[in-house]
Amino acid sequence: HMALNESMAEALRLTRSGNLMEATALLQAALGSGGYPPSPKATGDVITLVPKRIMLRGLGSGEPGTAAKPAARAREPGDAARLDEHIYRVSQGSLTYWLYRPADVAANAPLVVMLHGCTQSSQDFARGTGMNLLADELGFLVAYPQQNPAANPQKCWNWFRPGDQQRDRGEPAQLAGITRQIVAEHAVDPDRVYVAGLSAGGAAAAIMAAQYPDLYAAVGVHSGLACGAARDLPSALAAMQRGGGTARPIGACQPFVPVITFHGSRDATVNEVNSRQIVAAASAASTTALEVQVEKGCTKSGRIYSRAQHLDGEGAALIEQWTIEGLGHAWSGGSVSGSYTDPSGPDASRAMIEFFLKKRRT
Repeated sequence: HMALNESMAEALRLTRSGNLMEATALLQAALGSGGYPPSPKATGDVITLVPKRIMLRGLGSGEPGTAAKPAARAREPGDAARLDEHIYRVSQGSLTYWLYRPADVAANAPLVVMLHGCTQSSQDFARGTGMNLLADELGFLVAYPQQNPAANPQKCWNWFRPGDQQRDRGEPAQLAGITRQIVAEHAVDPDRVYVAGLSAGGAAAAIMAAQYPDLYAAVGVHSGLACGAARDLPSALAAMQRGGGTARPIGACQPFVPVITFHGSRDATVNEVNSRQIVAAASAASTTALEVQVEKGCTKSGRIYSRAQHLDGEGAALIEQWTIEGLGHAWSGGSVSGSYTDPSGPDASRAMIEFFLKKRRT
């Protein structure tokens, strides 16, 4: 414990001086690796807060649950260019967000708020997830808040800071304000508003669902962590490798919010145990008895996955957990035109939207 405490102290010193890569490498070595080899030096190969860029080639089929058709993916760069920039200003500061609104979208359409991962931009995240193509196809709006580098130099959402974990404070207050502004200005259906994210954005999305169950009808967490998984940087790094031991349930003191998770079995940045903890917390928070059904699948590119659905008495999935064999820290079924994507499938974006659009705010 003495050596661990000394490592923690040195890591905090490095963090305060701006050497986050060195700090994460030091803490990974000190904490052990949850089954993954620790990084011997800060090369970026196994970096906890900023994973390596994953750009795997190859595309799956266009079937539901797998990567979309290559022809559709080729249109993506233009999609991100069609994002409209907005600035949300409050007394505590401002936050930029980008909004995608299909040309012929109907009034009272749903809204999906997408929270990017560390080092990503809104345009990059839009290209990688292909969410705008689904918006064109299915008729919903997509918002991409952009983290301010002044708030986090690596553009991570600060999901591990107490001041950014609570309703009407910090980043949650800003993200909720952006959501409400879009609902009011674009005639969005207030009962069909959803939030999703990748990695740090997934952890932030879990916080938003927990703190604003009156605003979001469902949440999608890809390679992320449960609300309350950490209270500072050292506990964040520990949670990412081993899970958040003290994570409070997503539904603690709030109504249950339906959740869909995606996680790779070979994610060396955020251990897959975190997905299991999100699901366990949501299951405990549900006031309805749920029956679990598990199905196995394989994409045309050979990627094996399992899909566990927690069904209510009427057969509706209130919790859905996808575990993808061999997937690292990357958006499943994403496009190579964005960072942190793996196009081998299954298609997380389509699965999330199919889950979301069946949910209304209760």
